[in-house]
Amino acid sequence: MCFVYEGDPSRQLPALAAMLQMKLNEGFRCMYLHNPSMVAGMRSTLTMFGIDVEREIAQNRLILSSDPVTSPDGSFDTDSMLRLLENTLDQALKDGFKGLWATGDMMWEFGSEKNLEKLLDYEHKLEEIFQRRSELCGICQYHYDTLPYQITEHGLSAHQAAFVNGTFSRVNPHFVPAGRSGNSVGV
Repeated sequence: MCFVYEGDPSRQLPALAAMLQMKLNEGFRCMYLHNPSMVAGMRSTLTMFGIDVEREIAQNRLILSSDPVTSPDGSFDTDSMLRLLENTLDQALKDGFKGLWATGDMMWEFGSEKNLEKLLDYEHKLEEIFQRRSELCGICQYHYDTLPYQITEHGLSAHQAAFVNGTFSRVNPHFVPAGRSGNSVGV
């Protein structure tokens, strides 16, 4: 799913925490990726929801990370991030989970280098994994206020569903299947 939002990212934490809680209850390993302050905010929000965050982390049911996956030059490493997701999914399945539910803000992947082409390539490859591995699900977050318009537009065209809140999502009317005219995948 894609989630396009405006305003302070911390306002989105309750809805994302509700979804994360639901996925934990369904038997998924859950991963939240964002900057340090947002990870701290998610930790607090989950605690307010009655989740014992330390226990969930200790039992490997929950991963909260602000560590960007970077190459030696410090730029976002697309292939390493995709491997990390697939390896985490494989381990979750080996550990008896239904799969992996992951969410992260695309600004985190966009990183300091702000390489639009690289991020679009990452999104395309990530969508291929979602199509190939049904045990992987999640939400790609697009902060409209900080990302270039092309990223948000691509996010809307690349995801079949749009996240609305912790209990509601809908079919994304902007979705364009890969290979169809007008899809910005691979641009």
